[in-house]
Amino acid sequence: MNTIARRLAIATSLFAAALGAHAQASSPQERVQERIDARQARQEQRIDKGVKNGSLTPAETRQLERQQVRIEQAETKAQADGKITRKEAAAMEARQDKASRHVKRAKHNRHHSHNAASAAQ
Repeated sequence: MNTIARRLAIATSLFAAALGAHAQASSPQERVQERIDARQARQEQRIDKGVKNGSLTPAETRQLERQQVRIEQAETKAQADGKITRKEAAAMEARQDKASRHVKRAKHNRHHSHNAASAAQ
């Protein structure tokens, strides 16, 4: 419960920060970074929602969360030189597209967590 609530709070704050910063972004580099961050926050919210409503099993959740960590690591590596190139941004978007498909498939397959009631508490 604490982990889910904490992840949801982090994702919500990242999303709000990205939206708030969008109005202030002046460079294309900043807009790319904001788009990546906002999408990552939305992905994490979708996973958290699937955990809460029982549409994701614990195994599916672990797999999706590991994929999110790998995306965050790739983003950190891309930022290491202070700039995300177009090629790196395209690769990040492709990773996020793939993760989005995985979240959708996992949430809409016929596997459900039997602990949805306890996860919601």
